[in-house]
Formats: sequence, C-alpha cells, structure tokens
Amino acid sequence: MRLPEPESGEWFDRPDPTGLTETGERGLRFSCTMCGACCTGPSGFVLFTDDEADAMAAAMGVSRDEFLTRYTRETVLGRSLAEKPSPFGQDCVFLDRDRVPGRAVCGLYEARPEQCRTWPFWKSNLRTRRNWEQAAARCPGMNKGPLTDPETVRLTRDRLDI
Repeated sequence: MRLPEPESGEWFDRPDPTGLTETGERGLRFSCTMCGACCTGPSGFVLFTDDEADAMAAAMGVSRDEFLTRYTRETVLGRSLAEKPSPFGQDCVFLDRDRVPGRAVCGLYEARPEQCRTWPFWKSNLRTRRNWEQAAARCPGMNKGPLTDPETVRLTRDRLDI
C-alpha cells in the first residue's frame, strides 16, 4: 500500500525520492566519507558570521584579527575562508589531506561554519531531484548513510540561503 503524497509536494517528501530503493522511505541519505570533495574544486565561497569567525579564531588559538588576516579573503559576497591550490583545484585553507592517510579532514571541524555544517542540504542542491543527483555525482556520501527525514532536510536547508 502506497502512502498518500504529502501536501508540500517537495520531491524529497515523496516515497523513494532518489529512486535508489523500493522501500517507500521519505527523506534523503548522507554520510560524510571524508573525501574532501565538498571542500575543494573551482574557487568558491565559504561565508561565515562574526560569531563563527570568533569560534574559528578561538579554535585556532589566534585573535580574531589574526584569523581574518591569515585564513580569510574579501570577496564580492563578503569574507570567505581562504583557499589553497591542490591537485584537486582550490582546497579550503583548513582541509587537511595529510593527517589521516587516504582521507581529507577539516582542521576546524567542531568550529566549522554553518555553510559547512549544512552540506549537502543546501537550497541549491534541493531545488530538484536533478540538482541533488548532480551534487551526488561529486559527493560519494550522498544517498548513503542514515536517512534524514523530510522535515529535518527542510529545517537544515532553511538555515542558510545557498
């Protein structure tokens, strides 16, 4: 017996939204594989709030001014975390490919900005199933791991306008 379609009509509310299972589950799956794909590529933006800057500076053991000078850059959208060249493109300045062999880990994981915390549940990835599939083609953790229910997906998505 199929459950009725939800009233919201968002694609991830429907049974088996990714088409990868036949369980009728609603929601999306994600589990970080520490591949670093979400933290590298063409030059981009990792924006943060003043409170996040303070938290990141504290995690680095530096003053806020030193943090902003050493680890960020000014962009047309505001301050962004700096980037460093890598064989994969432009890595986030805090992406560490050496600490754990075969993995890419965040040097500021506990203090990382909201933009990083909410990946992959960004508006740009959730507009359509196709947008989700395009992001999943670059992120091996998408469509794997624990199920995130549609309401949590929505709440996470709505925390930022990305």
